[in-house]
Amino acid sequence: MSTTASDPLAALGSLPGVPDAVDSVRKAVDRVYGHRVMRRRSNEVTAEAALRGSRGSAALAGADWNLEEVRRRTDFSGEDEARMVGAALRLTAEAGQLLSIWRQSPLRVLARLHLVAAGGATPDDAVGRPRLAGESVDEPLIEAPLPGAEEVAGRLEGLSRLIIAGGSAPALVAAAVVHGELLALRPFGSHNGLVARTAERIVLIGSGLDPKSICPAEVGHAEQGRAAYVAAFEGYTAGTPEGMAAWITHCGRSVELGVRESTAVCEALQRGAA
Repeated sequence: MSTTASDPLAALGSLPGVPDAVDSVRKAVDRVYGHRVMRRRSNEVTAEAALRGSRGSAALAGADWNLEEVRRRTDFSGEDEARMVGAALRLTAEAGQLLSIWRQSPLRVLARLHLVAAGGATPDDAVGRPRLAGESVDEPLIEAPLPGAEEVAGRLEGLSRLIIAGGSAPALVAAAVVHGELLALRPFGSHNGLVARTAERIVLIGSGLDPKSICPAEVGHAEQGRAAYVAAFEGYTAGTPEGMAAWITHCGRSVELGVRESTAVCEALQRGAA
């Protein structure tokens, strides 16, 4: 994060194009929350959004399964793709349980998310802690230069202070920065993309923008495609105002696409088709 303002996240909210993205996301979220189905069947919409968000996050990690296969499958052991989908599902289920801890100790939450994602697939001494000097990272989608362990520790601490301090930044901006910073750092030996997207989800829920977790940004990230995701992320790592704005607006568009997905779920429930 390149800004040095006293409230750096709020400063990012004033970048060109970002206020419009924030306003567009808020209006989209308000529309789906106002859907008549949400008054009586919101739990069903939440459950479906969780499933679709998990599928989207796994797709970005290289396990691009059909939604019905994710819905049908009960065993996520075995091949690499199945384990990736299982990790995404576990993380989504865990996210809502960590909101109060996130506000007080984000680093504890990140450690827990990595533990849940790894699910025994990583050696015990490497699970749930930032990587040490010389340790490798398995994150094939992101090819940006990998920060050293000392830089990772310092930037994680800085991110934690920002989260705990709060501030006036819009939820979209905070969520995009948390997501982007974790992708840039890749603090764990594995599953960093899944963890970063789950942290984005936690911020969107905990901020009050999406308290029922029915607007899965992961759906939108996947729908826009891996190439667009990486290109937008490169804007974040560049650290320029234009690059940061491009990343935040990309995340905003992802939330809007998640809203569109859940609106379709509401319509199907209203028709009795799901």
